[in-house]
Amino acid sequence: MWQTILIQPLTNALVFLTSIFGSLGWAIIVLTVFIRLLLLPLLLPTLKSSQKIKKIAPELEKLKKKYRKDKTKLAQAQMALYQKEGINPASGCLPTIIQMIILIALYQVFIKALNPDNYEQLKELLYPFVKMPSEGINLSFWYLNLNKPDLIGKIPGFFLTAAAIFQLLTSKLTSPAVQIQNKAAKKTPEKSDDMAAMMQKQFLFTMPLMTIFIGFTLPAGVTLYWFTSSLVGLIQQYLVSHYFKNK
Repeated sequence: MWQTILIQPLTNALVFLTSIFGSLGWAIIVLTVFIRLLLLPLLLPTLKSSQKIKKIAPELEKLKKKYRKDKTKLAQAQMALYQKEGINPASGCLPTIIQMIILIALYQVFIKALNPDNYEQLKELLYPFVKMPSEGINLSFWYLNLNKPDLIGKIPGFFLTAAAIFQLLTSKLTSPAVQIQNKAAKKTPEKSDDMAAMMQKQFLFTMPLMTIFIGFTLPAGVTLYWFTSSLVGLIQQYLVSHYFKNK
């Protein structure tokens, strides 16, 4: 099922786009932009929740004062307030989880289907209407070999470094809501009792570090996908945030 739902469609999409653009690198970029556009509806609820959290910050502080000695009742009251306002503290997790699933699938595509030693397996994965480019699959893109990690010596290359930076900038765009939650949480004795604040902060600021760490072993084609996805995600975050801010 994993191969039918993810591996095979991704492989065929990349081969098809490569035949159109004449470059596997550009095929990855175009496919990534398309995937990010498909994920946009999942991003909108997250941005709406961020704006709502800003508005209910005074109510959160009142709850913390009221239940400052009872952590369990405080958590229950917070969840009740989130439900009332239509806020899902974990809404920001779903797009990240989906991106990780695609990342893992794309990694397998490069290791298996797009590995020059496994072209017979690649042909078996192709749909009847998708044809291999006559010149084959060129794994070169700029300075990259798309089947090897994006490293310059032992140092992260441009695309790997930029992907982490773009993710950090995206985090900064959404951090005002997180900062409001953290500020309120610190006023309680435990200083860490706000579930939404902890969850959002964890997902916002750990991903850039994870990108650099796992990028040392990922094929550069996967890193190129992550770079493009991070850049498009940053642009989406900026545009949609300003839309809701000015609405």
